Amino acid sequence: MAVHAPALARADRGLIVRLLHDIFRRHPLRSALLLAALLLASLAEGLGLGSLLPMLTVAVEGETGDGPAYAVVRWLAAAGIEPSLGPLLLLILLGITMKSVLLLAAHSQVGTTATRFVTALRRDLLKSTLASRWGHFLRLPAGELTNTVSMETQRVTAAFLAGINAVTFLLQALVYAAVALAISWQATLVGLAAGAVVIALCGLLVGAARRAGNRQTDAMRGLARQLADILLSARPLKAMGREALVEATLVTENQRLDRALRRQVVSAAALTAGQEELFTLVIVAGLYLALAPLQMPLPTVLVLVLVLGRMLAQLGKVQKEYQKVAIGESAYLACRETIARATSAAESGGTLPPPPLRRGITLAGVRFAYSAATVFDGLDLHIPAGAITTLMGPSGSGKSTLLDLVLGFATPVAGQVLVDGQPLAATELAAWRRQIGYVPQETHLLHDTVRQNVTLGDPGLTAGDAERALRAADAWELVTRLPGGLDHVVGERGGCLSGGQRQRILIARALAHRPRLLILDEATSALDDLSEAAICRTLRRLRGTLTILAVSHRPALGDIADHVHRLPAPDPVPLTAIKVATDCSPDRLANPVP
Repeated sequence: MAVHAPALARADRGLIVRLLHDIFRRHPLRSALLLAALLLASLAEGLGLGSLLPMLTVAVEGETGDGPAYAVVRWLAAAGIEPSLGPLLLLILLGITMKSVLLLAAHSQVGTTATRFVTALRRDLLKSTLASRWGHFLRLPAGELTNTVSMETQRVTAAFLAGINAVTFLLQALVYAAVALAISWQATLVGLAAGAVVIALCGLLVGAARRAGNRQTDAMRGLARQLADILLSARPLKAMGREALVEATLVTENQRLDRALRRQVVSAAALTAGQEELFTLVIVAGLYLALAPLQMPLPTVLVLVLVLGRMLAQLGKVQKEYQKVAIGESAYLACRETIARATSAAESGGTLPPPPLRRGITLAGVRFAYSAATVFDGLDLHIPAGAITTLMGPSGSGKSTLLDLVLGFATPVAGQVLVDGQPLAATELAAWRRQIGYVPQETHLLHDTVRQNVTLGDPGLTAGDAERALRAADAWELVTRLPGGLDHVVGERGGCLSGGQRQRILIARALAHRPRLLILDEATSALDDLSEAAICRTLRRLRGTLTILAVSHRPALGDIADHVHRLPAPDPVPLTAIKVATDCSPDRLANPVP
């Protein structure tokens, strides 16, 4: 069961630190260079600001005197820099220029690091999901996964950039505080205390933004999940004139998303307005106290106001960027949660290389059940190599479950599946599946070219391999008649082709990598008799070149088979010791062994 992002976000408040930690762990050298550039940029700005006080003091009072400004003047003189207006102005300009160059270098590193991190995050999402057990994959809504891989990773990028900006502004605030301390430690401590009070008062708005971000993640997941399901059903909905119901179905999640976004925008605007007002009050009060009761020198007051004002402004920016990270916090959590669930459901398998399938596949004493519903109890069945074997039977008899056992998608509770006598449980499943060509019941193609649909972008397959597979599937003549040939785009889910044409391209895809086993899962159930007969002729020509295992409830695939196994209808009581008939005679097919 999926856990909503808001609940998890409440359970883990260290996600901001974890996000930055994960990025720095993946890219340590780049991250170290990034932090060094940010620190040097902040010091360069401090150098420029540090020159401002002596410049103003020299301009107002001359080059002799006592106090922090004259200490800086003496340091500059010792460094060989004349403490006059010209050199001091050049020093300020140099500091600002160095800061700009270093920040440019730092932010170029930020962009590269963020891109690489999010690319790796997407790869982890897809890799962990595809490596999970088939049962986990079936329970994962496609729309939710699509949203996580696309939208949530983009929000993670925004959160990372905001986090780096927060670090940048914090370093600058510390440098401003150091400059202010050199001028007046009392005023600096008062400024820091006032800034802490303002930040604390505005913290409520950060919490509101975090909650809005959590709701946004939850609503986006729900909306994407429903939208994906509806789009898959678009044709029947439109055919029945029921598309208006889609709006009613989506309105709840859409309203939730709208409310979350509005709260997010309002909290961000309120933070900006609140900070500006409170910081202005602090600066005005400080300016009055410095000039009236304390009667501090005007140059010192001006520089303190500038430096402490910049410090408070940078602290305010830190909080604003922190708010952005808090908004994207749940998106990062959603990504981590998806990866963690998929990793915990990782598919287990053996390590032995798969046999070459020279003898056949045997199911020996297999028992399998879904919860309390037993599908097989003592199933014995042999699928000989090089022959066409057809599994027949009514819906619910276990045909697809048997294919899942052969594919390794399901594991028997008792008994075993053997390939050339080697247990499938001890075999490396990925390598075994690379020897399989699979043709599903659904004739959905990629919205891409014929070539891409056949090769699936495999760099090891050429146009010649695509042609070979299409010829083997009796689809080459069809492809040559298309306007673009191999480069003809087949449309959304292959909608520009007929059902029979799509099925032939799917067969070509299954044959492109030269499999040893070809599985057809109700591959002709949606075809008319003429198209089904053409597919059967193709399969007859393939007999002997590879092993063919077909599942069907229609007689055509049984007529061309070397061996037919008919599974009995599901029984309300547990099935015991099923011995599947291997005799193809009509009498035998009509009366399966109980």
